[in-house]
Amino acid sequence: MSKDRRIDLSVRQERALLVGVILPESRVDPRAPLGELEALAKTAGAKVVDQIIQKRQAPAPAFYVGKGKAEEIGARAKANNVDVIIFDNDLTPAQIRDLEEVADCKVIDRSELILDIFASRAQTRQARLQVELAQLEYTAPRLRGMWTHLERVAGMGGAGQAGAVGGIGTRGPGERQIEIDRRLVNNRITQLKREIREIEQRKKREVFSRRDWFTVSLVGYTNAGKSTLMNALTDAGVLVEDKLFATLETRTRRWNLGDGFIAMLSDTVGFVRDIPHHLVASFHATLEEAVNADLLLHVADASSPVAEQQIEAVDKVLAQLGCQDKPTLLALNKIDKATDEAALHRLQHLRSNSVSVSARSGIGVDKLVEAVKDEIRKQHRVTELEIDPADGEVIGWLAAHGKIMDQSHRDGKYTMKVSLTAHRYQQLQRLRPGLLELAPLSR
Repeated sequence: MSKDRRIDLSVRQERALLVGVILPESRVDPRAPLGELEALAKTAGAKVVDQIIQKRQAPAPAFYVGKGKAEEIGARAKANNVDVIIFDNDLTPAQIRDLEEVADCKVIDRSELILDIFASRAQTRQARLQVELAQLEYTAPRLRGMWTHLERVAGMGGAGQAGAVGGIGTRGPGERQIEIDRRLVNNRITQLKREIREIEQRKKREVFSRRDWFTVSLVGYTNAGKSTLMNALTDAGVLVEDKLFATLETRTRRWNLGDGFIAMLSDTVGFVRDIPHHLVASFHATLEEAVNADLLLHVADASSPVAEQQIEAVDKVLAQLGCQDKPTLLALNKIDKATDEAALHRLQHLRSNSVSVSARSGIGVDKLVEAVKDEIRKQHRVTELEIDPADGEVIGWLAAHGKIMDQSHRDGKYTMKVSLTAHRYQQLQRLRPGLLELAPLSR
């Protein structure tokens, strides 16, 4: 296969052949094993013209599939005039190279496809930097296996154009072109990490500035309806598309729940199973809202036949972010589309704190709001404090950031019974370390 075709890892407007190897531990929809890969390919802009599935106990070292199946893939790719072969598995550089030689066609794996989608969806500078970092970190260790033309020697005297790479002062044993490219990639990775760290610091300050409010972060599998639900709850006007990864940038809106309850609601990037770990690391700044939220609102597509696996996939990513112990409310969305009543019943009992809703029709949204209010109440603690009546700063602070439940004047002292979040209680202790607490902190 020509090298210029290998360089272009985009799949937009290309005819695609999908290949999936189902291993004993694979978690796929038995009715449509390549359904998610097909949706990913279409999101990337490819036209799916054929699909091949093979069941194996373990991947084959050379082609991931067996040799006979590799030859079949090549024949069907040629017969269907295929531009790109997309595997639903992660391949080694050597496997990609060997498959391309057999099929005479560009081959990409699941991680490359997801990275391509993210690259096409990134709109802000932050998202573009994060995607570029993820792509480079994915590519850097694979240079030797994927780019055989980079083995030519550069810098050797009398080596023609290759020798010109090093220039005067570099003639001698020379430096392989692949080493030059690795150094350039590593330098760019270092620069991107520095820029992203600066963004993360700004993001942390933005998130911290919202600590005056109870914060709720929408998380969930891609295309589960998070943006639709956010629009239903806050009139945010967030883009809604029936595509995977429609939202890459975090959006935060003020959410008035009624009865005096106000929260800040944030939408985040959707997850998929086997999401490349480089993306999770690179998008840490985008996911800062989830990491620091008081409550996670996990939105799941109740109409999906693999909803349980999708919930598990999201839980796995949340664990990678260190959010596994954070208070979480499961919102089973799209119940108006759910046709399997037994599966829906099973989902409703999967978690003790789940609410069934339809963001599009409004079914159950009022129950979801009440469930969030209950979570806010759970995270509040009641304490009784004795305050100097002249300490207007603390009295005003408690009135602004707590819920006054009772107050009285006696013997020149001012007593307040107030409900505070754990975060606010810590702030109060820093504001007045010696403040007398008449009753222990309790719910």
